[in-house]
Amino acid sequence: MKSLFFLLFMLAPGWAWSAPSADEILAASDTIRNPGRPFSVTVTLTEYQAGKQIDTSTLVSYARKQEQSGQFASLIRFVLPARDAGKLMLKNGNDMWFYDPVAKASVRLSPQQRLLGQASNGDVATVNFAKDYKATLVGDEDIQDGERHTRKAHKLALTAVTPDVTYASIEMWIDVENNRPLKSRFFAESSRLLKTAYYRRFQAQLGAERPTETVIIDGLNPQSVTLMRFSDYKARVIPDTWLQRDYLPRFQPD
Repeated sequence: MKSLFFLLFMLAPGWAWSAPSADEILAASDTIRNPGRPFSVTVTLTEYQAGKQIDTSTLVSYARKQEQSGQFASLIRFVLPARDAGKLMLKNGNDMWFYDPVAKASVRLSPQQRLLGQASNGDVATVNFAKDYKATLVGDEDIQDGERHTRKAHKLALTAVTPDVTYASIEMWIDVENNRPLKSRFFAESSRLLKTAYYRRFQAQLGAERPTETVIIDGLNPQSVTLMRFSDYKARVIPDTWLQRDYLPRFQPD
């Protein structure tokens, strides 16, 4: 009886249901990857070659969504190894800067430049893909996620809408049930596959189940893997001054 009532309701004049668009699916996935409030998070990068750990780095990222653009600005502080402690990276809009307190100078960076292993500068900065890419829904597929479970996913094709983003195009698989990001493939302007990423170990962080690990696999050498771990999420006040290039020499973490 309930099914008949629902069917009659669907057929009633003026009732219409439309599936979410590709851009809406992508935006919903962004809200799972990124808290909507200003926050900090510790990012640990570990590089592996053929299963053997060869390098590691620890950073703290301070990120806040900009009111006008809807994109994030990020200040990233190097913590470990000790030789890098105190160095800073700033991404504000499409500009990215690196500051070395020893040289007391800031230089412009490319988001595409590798930071450690397969992780680029742009990978550690908080980003809303929906602001930098136009999404097209390719279809729905069953894929293996980062935990090796089979999930039904929307497959999106993302095309850059600005020239200075980290990747020219992305293929992204987003869970049909809950909009969780499951897998991404990142491409250069030449259409060469740069890397594949799996998002996994979802945990409750700042009001949502978020991926706390990203596994990044080199596009040419699958034995080259970088693991990004996200921990110690904190909601916090991030002053405007922290996100200005001129303030980098005076930045002191609280």
